[in-house]
Amino acid sequence: MLQQFDDRNKDLVVYVGGKLGHRDELGVSPFDSVVQGGDAVWEGLRLYDGRIFKLKEHLERLRHSAMALAFSEIPTDAEIVTAVKQTLDANNMRDGVHIRLTLTRGVKITSGMDPRLNQAGPTLIVLAEHKSPVYDKNGITLVTAGIRRIPPECLDQKIHSANLINSILAKIQANVAGADDALMLDLRGFVAETNATHLFLVNRGELLTPTCGSCPEGITRQTVLDLAQELGIPSRIRDISLSEVYRADEVFCTGTMGEIARISVVDGRAIGCNSSSSIGNRLSEAFFALTQSEGERIVE
Repeated sequence: MLQQFDDRNKDLVVYVGGKLGHRDELGVSPFDSVVQGGDAVWEGLRLYDGRIFKLKEHLERLRHSAMALAFSEIPTDAEIVTAVKQTLDANNMRDGVHIRLTLTRGVKITSGMDPRLNQAGPTLIVLAEHKSPVYDKNGITLVTAGIRRIPPECLDQKIHSANLINSILAKIQANVAGADDALMLDLRGFVAETNATHLFLVNRGELLTPTCGSCPEGITRQTVLDLAQELGIPSRIRDISLSEVYRADEVFCTGTMGEIARISVVDGRAIGCNSSSSIGNRLSEAFFALTQSEGERIVE
């Protein structure tokens, strides 16, 4: 899976540190913490017919991540929403939009790792793009990466940080193998997630997903678990081995950028079916209906 350039995005207006400007003109300072150490937190949002789905939950996760990194200042939700509205209005956007929201520790007085060098407050970046869900809903392929997910003893993955090197290294392995994405295991050898999404599998009518020990607390993941309960689909969160993925009746992944997408092949092994009555399709239809009716109104 390789995303393609969308010509509608060539003249985007972006928001950086309180200013709106052309994508090719605005930039971050070389003294900004995101440049010097990946010292930032981020969220991905989706705009559906003027509404941002699960906005409250995303802003809460952003705030929790910034608190865990001991940011001295964090913009209020109202301030962030105002910046998002300004960006969407400047681009005349209403639907089919993905928003990358980044909050850095801010600009340093001189280069260095020490957060005490950050004395100007955080930098808020809003990047809104015309972007449909990025995965082929008919099925994508995964290959298990040799790179393992980072355990909480090293870096708690509940901190949704901009340091994505662990995921990028796994993605490189998937690219070399000709797969769409990489399946990542934790240090014990159990499934954690993919390099970009959370994983679900179906076994004998039961929905299973790994714990969040070595992956972020996914908002789309939680939405799927909530929908499963509403639909009467039994679900369980537990350790999952790779062999269980190979023999699963269905496997699919979830995330804001790709929504819900079926996994058709893992490590060369064909996975399950894609019937209209499958649990994955039932959940995908319910998720789509939810995005069409819920969310915070941002664009009138």
